[in-house]
Amino acid sequence: MMSKVEMTEAIILAKAEKGASWQSIAEAVGLSEVFTTSACLGMNSLKVEAAEKLCAFLGLDSEVSTALQAFPHKSWEKAVPTDPLIYRLYEIVGVYGPTMKELIHEKFGDGIMSAIDFSMDIDKEENPAGDRVVVTMNGKFLPYKAW
Repeated sequence: MMSKVEMTEAIILAKAEKGASWQSIAEAVGLSEVFTTSACLGMNSLKVEAAEKLCAFLGLDSEVSTALQAFPHKSWEKAVPTDPLIYRLYEIVGVYGPTMKELIHEKFGDGIMSAIDFSMDIDKEENPAGDRVVVTMNGKFLPYKAW
């Protein structure tokens, strides 16, 4: 069986050969750009129909489709990331994470924002002072329960 790493390599190669964007792949699959990209990078799985559409669009075989459908092991490096973009997101959570937690608790109560019942959009906002990256995260509030 193909590993998630091998699957990702096959997808990225096919994406480059086709000259496709993540958005065009997502449109072919019928899912969001963020979720589709995450599945292609091995951090989420796709249902049969979506995996088959993705493989048909990129001209990939059933082995890639099967790997896309496999449940992922969601793990990542625990070291501080060194890629500049990922590091800045890590820095944002380090600096603003406690603020986000405090404000979520004040507005909703004791609980968390789901990363399962969740969506995210990444957009570009043109600005004369320099284009802006707009990241919108939308997660269901899950209250802690007492028992």
